[in-house]
Amino acid sequence: QVQLVESGGGLVHPGGSLSLSCAASRLRFSDYEMGWYRQAPGKSRELVATITSGDSASYASSVKGRFVIFRDNAVNTVSLQMNSLKPDDTAVYYCKAENFDHTYWGQGTQVTVSL
Repeated sequence: QVQLVESGGGLVHPGGSLSLSCAASRLRFSDYEMGWYRQAPGKSRELVATITSGDSASYASSVKGRFVIFRDNAVNTVSLQMNSLKPDDTAVYYCKAENFDHTYWGQGTQVTVSL
């Protein structure tokens, strides 16, 4: 079955950087739009960034200019470079793969921004 495995989360100070990766398997990766979402305690899951199969990226206004999403179809990986992190960025970050027929989610990775 399809697997999406996130990695790279952790604890970082405000202003710091983290890079998340999502490794996908058992799907035709290049056919899927990939995305990063996050869910903070007590809040709904929200979109962070997406990237189409044609490498067109879009971002939530709260992260635009600080986060960069990119994909490598050769190794079935989508990454999220997060810079200038704020405490409000604290959340579980999820990877998502979507095409017309299917949607898949990873298990999530915790990102904590704190002193």
